Amino acid sequence: MKFIRYFKDVLRFNQLNPANNKICFYCEGKNYWPHLKPVVLSLLEQGREIVNYVTSDDNDPALEINHKLLNTFVIGEGFIRNYFFDNLKSDVVVMTMPDLDQYQIKKSKKVKKFVYIHHSLVSHHMVYRPKAFDAFDVVMCAGTHHNEEISAMEKTWQMPPKQLINHGYGRLDSIIANQENRAENNIKKILIAPSWGENGTIELMGEQLVDTLMQMSYQVILRPHPQTLKFAGKTIEKIAHKYRDNERFNLETGVDSEQSLHQSDVMISDWSGAALDYAFGLLKPVLFIDVPKKVQNPRYKELDIEPFESSIRNQIGVVQTMDLNGLQKNIEALIHSGNEWQDKLLTLRQEHVYNPGTSGDFAAKAILEMI
Repeated sequence: MKFIRYFKDVLRFNQLNPANNKICFYCEGKNYWPHLKPVVLSLLEQGREIVNYVTSDDNDPALEINHKLLNTFVIGEGFIRNYFFDNLKSDVVVMTMPDLDQYQIKKSKKVKKFVYIHHSLVSHHMVYRPKAFDAFDVVMCAGTHHNEEISAMEKTWQMPPKQLINHGYGRLDSIIANQENRAENNIKKILIAPSWGENGTIELMGEQLVDTLMQMSYQVILRPHPQTLKFAGKTIEKIAHKYRDNERFNLETGVDSEQSLHQSDVMISDWSGAALDYAFGLLKPVLFIDVPKKVQNPRYKELDIEPFESSIRNQIGVVQTMDLNGLQKNIEALIHSGNEWQDKLLTLRQEHVYNPGTSGDFAAKAILEMI
């Protein structure tokens, strides 16, 4: 039984010698591995400390790594995971999951430093819940906007002070490194990769958008956010069933792979961080469906800082009205003007994102200094 196996892994972790338990990573699942991967691999390459990697996913790609300095543990979710965090001991714990100490996952007093690594380039203060980052001791900032926002949150909302590291964004580094995987398509491929929630594109108008694109003879890839699959699965099933026999439609149910990003000609998104990955990673513009903003913190305006995903969208793409009038015209314009966007997007990436291409090494260095 998985329950017994997970519990044994928790016991095995708890029995680690303190000298071998200085660095611990926690990963929710394979969709978050790309954000931790560059840091883990850099630490292993430097060979100075044992790395303990704890995941809730039996299919986490990190479990396939065989390295003398890497220990892996699978703990699942629910009670076992809660028990693990309640009893967690380590010098440094690194994770991509916000809301530490707000819900089931509690902050163990036996951990010296909890470190947050971003799984998106979006801002802190609009799409995340209030207090989502309060319990972390260190935040690895992906870009200049994160430093500005946290400083303002500490001052305005009395958030406990953080150590801020100019880190960067591992997922972006991977996309940049794999640009040679781009493909020239005879039939233009449109990737739909929006955010999730009641005002998300799929939730509001997913079937209408796919129907419209399929009528235009594009190859359509629907790449819903994992939370959309969880909470709006019936909508996804309806679309997939309608086009199950159409070779021009493909449903991609995981966001850990980069293949659809590299193979597509245009991304359609909304307020998703995936749009920033696409624009800054591939230097290609994005078509944004103008659905209502994704707001999980209604107090975000108190900071008087426009969220990054809002301030940047008109600089990295085109905004499309929800009625979809002019959709094909906008798509074709983006396809044919792609080369004109590259220099602009490269400049924006250099201005707003730390250490593009080398963020893993910067994070690894900072972690080693912490211990």
